[in-house]
Amino acid sequence: MTAPLQLVPDDPAPTGRARPARDLHAIARISHGPVPLDFDRLAAEFPAVQGGLCLAGEADLELRLACTGPEELRTIAAALHRAGAARVHIDLVLRSLTPAPVVLRPVP
Repeated sequence: MTAPLQLVPDDPAPTGRARPARDLHAIARISHGPVPLDFDRLAAEFPAVQGGLCLAGEADLELRLACTGPEELRTIAAALHRAGAARVHIDLVLRSLTPAPVVLRPVP
């Protein structure tokens, strides 16, 4: 059985103002065109980019996103296309799965 989804608000910004909550989590799988996308530039330009993986397979890059809402997600998808992505496929994250701790029992 899995635990219900719980959204945890972001920590306040160092200046004392609260940052916008990034409650919309998504995975973007990207196939780049003739020129590879610059992950470091994307991460610096968009605070929603939380991490990524370079892949060998159908997609070239996978980005882990935490967006403030659907509008920011659409903005990032459009920016990826403008940056040279040939294909962008976005999946919304419904919940995060964490393995349960293993319980060792003595052998009778």
